[in-house]
Amino acid sequence: MALPSPFKHELLLREYGQSTYELIQQLRTIEDREERTKRAQQIVQLIFRLNASLRDQPDSQQKVWNHIFEMTDGELDVDAPFELHKLDILAKEPQRVAYPSKGPKLKPYGASIDTMIAQAIGLEDAAEREQATIAIGRTMKFLYRSYSKENAKDVTILKHLKELSGGKLELDPAKVDAEGLFEFSTTPAAPATTGGRPAPFIVPQPRNDRGDREARRGNNNNRRDKQRRGGKKGRQEPQQPPQ
Repeated sequence: MALPSPFKHELLLREYGQSTYELIQQLRTIEDREERTKRAQQIVQLIFRLNASLRDQPDSQQKVWNHIFEMTDGELDVDAPFELHKLDILAKEPQRVAYPSKGPKLKPYGASIDTMIAQAIGLEDAAEREQATIAIGRTMKFLYRSYSKENAKDVTILKHLKELSGGKLELDPAKVDAEGLFEFSTTPAAPATTGGRPAPFIVPQPRNDRGDREARRGNNNNRRDKQRRGGKKGRQEPQQPPQ
């Protein structure tokens, strides 16, 4: 049996499965109308049994009957409980999705960086353009690290930024390094004494309540043992009366 055309029946085939599709195609070979209607009703019941979630959808009965009618190319002659009609949306072949004809100039960054750079170049205010350039450089460093699993140097990011912007977006390398402009801060605000650099990230030690309780319990036991030993050592034996 030939497979259905992909643009017309592929979604229905994936929805109901190959076995159900073949059962529906067998309806065409049944000459008796009453028997054909009975088989179609059985197939509808089977579909609802295999896909119980269909019962909760609105107009699910009419939807399934129309899908069966569509999978027979509109040649199903049965006494259906609804007026059957083909689905026009499946009769049209979908248009091919347009994909970009060329890839990004530098693979680690992608096309989104090109869009950000174009918007930053269009900014007239020098301060806004500088802040946008810093944000782009920070994003580029993050993307480079995710792509190559290596931490890129600020000089490399500045070189790539200059190349992608055609020399229109530049920053002072000494300022970028001194103030850590391309670093991601892990704290809400860096202290003034750090000179603008992000505060070091300190990994918090996991809390071990069970170990703390056991340690306190051990200290208490040691203290009791010392008290017992001290009490035995300082206690005097009663003297026997003279004979």
